[in-house]
Amino acid sequence: MPKNPNSKPVKRDEPMTGAMKFFLAGWVAEMYLLMVRRFYINGTMDQMIAWYDHYLLYLMGAGAVLLVIGAVCAVLWKADKKKLGLALSLAAAGAFLGLSALLTRWNPSTVALMSTVVPIAMVLSILWSLYDSECALSLTILGATIIALWICRKQLSSMSLGTYVKIFAVVYILVLVAAVLLTKLGKLGKLLPAKASHLPVYVACGLSAAAMLAALFSTALAYYATWILAIVVFGLAVYYTVKQL
Repeated sequence: MPKNPNSKPVKRDEPMTGAMKFFLAGWVAEMYLLMVRRFYINGTMDQMIAWYDHYLLYLMGAGAVLLVIGAVCAVLWKADKKKLGLALSLAAAGAFLGLSALLTRWNPSTVALMSTVVPIAMVLSILWSLYDSECALSLTILGATIIALWICRKQLSSMSLGTYVKIFAVVYILVLVAAVLLTKLGKLGKLLPAKASHLPVYVACGLSAAAMLAALFSTALAYYATWILAIVVFGLAVYYTVKQL
């Protein structure tokens, strides 16, 4: 039967496809971290020793191999966008697997941090795939600040790391100030096109700077600031979702 000349192929919804890929990758990563928590952090003594002496080392090696293979393939396939995306995904998976195993072996408490970072990164990746740049950028700033506040709350009073965390907090505040200046000057390029609204970025940077200043004075303030920013992130995500619809 001859094809209808007036028929057109259905265009693939690329943003939604990208969002689903990020969702799947985040779900797999979170399941992996939950497995590490179950058998290494909360496991029996034999399980903890086996993970420390064997499994984490194997995972570090496997991650390094995947990273190298992905990087090499990315160089070889740079002309083919489809294959390049596959190679970069493989390299990213290897980097996550190796780095997470290394951090877990170095300090088991990093598993809790990674378990928080992964869903935040997943949500932000989906936002960058589906929503406007000012929405994605402002929520990215707030999400990064929540992670920074978590670090301050956990390590600010540490005898060994407290000073470094304070320096990190000050540097982060300076980065926020620089982000405001770059936004005002229109120097963020594709991150924030000229036609995009600057107000959400200003608000996100202002709230983030205030929260980090509060965290420098008290870990209790860092705790409450984390929850306040989390509520703000949730509210903005709902608002932008409704607006997008």
